[in-house]
Amino acid sequence: MKHTIVMTGASRGIGRVAAGRILRRSPDVHLLVVARGSSGAQLAAELATGGHTVSHVSADLGSLGSVRSAATEICDRLDSGDLPPLRGFVGNAGMQYANALTETPDGFESTFAVNVLANHLFVRLLWDRFVAPARIVITASDTHFGDFRHNMGMVPGPAWKSPDVLARTCAFPKPDTVVAGRTAYSTSKLAAIYLVHEYARRLPAGIDAVGYNPGFVPGTDLARNADPVSRFAMRRILPVMSLTPFATSRNAAGRCLADVVLGTFQAPTGSYVDRTRVDHSSEESYDPRREGELWDAAERFTAA
Repeated sequence: MKHTIVMTGASRGIGRVAAGRILRRSPDVHLLVVARGSSGAQLAAELATGGHTVSHVSADLGSLGSVRSAATEICDRLDSGDLPPLRGFVGNAGMQYANALTETPDGFESTFAVNVLANHLFVRLLWDRFVAPARIVITASDTHFGDFRHNMGMVPGPAWKSPDVLARTCAFPKPDTVVAGRTAYSTSKLAAIYLVHEYARRLPAGIDAVGYNPGFVPGTDLARNADPVSRFAMRRILPVMSLTPFATSRNAAGRCLADVVLGTFQAPTGSYVDRTRVDHSSEESYDPRREGELWDAAERFTAA
């Protein structure tokens, strides 16, 4: 039966690979890609090559108003029958900044806004439109472990604080530094896992929520807003690590993401998928008090 999957972060990197695989593996999918400005139309046209059904909606994930407008448009299209039933949401878009000072028009720290609040607002506004069986997949990161084994010393571990602090700039020491920016990133990915756990508790039966960790994937544009040295390293030097066991290639990570989204990879609701297997996330990531606190804060932050 024809059904809709909504996806952010499909324009490049593992998202682009995953989008193509989703369409090839499931011809009944109407893939709705969320992209900024006019790039969505071009992306949809490229993905539709071969007879696939793809459409787009425009959104700037750094603006809650823009996300709300995009989600409202999707709901209207679902309600009118322009889109088939909604059976998936993929929150794959993510951002890492060179500091913890970058602020959105809504007054939130940009890493937290894009990596946490944008996903939450999409999920909440689409909440009543999901038709079981459905799956929500949020791209997480093993940077949330905060140890050398998972991060190879490249990204500081998360530094959890009250969500009211994390959502604003200057949440971490020396906020104008790359270290603070990377700490904001790993902390945002811990927050994403907390919300996955909370979704799993609150969603109706048959609508699952899963966190997916692609591992370290060199050569993506994740650090496109980072400092010049970091951008050069991510694009030109670190891609050679794809040939080692310490990294995952874009193709491999994208294929795994697609399999998780389509449910061909079995993962119970609330689980953490580490590349090709269901595994435990960090010990710190299992904290019902923090999960509930973050849920309440995200609801406040994203209220119309």
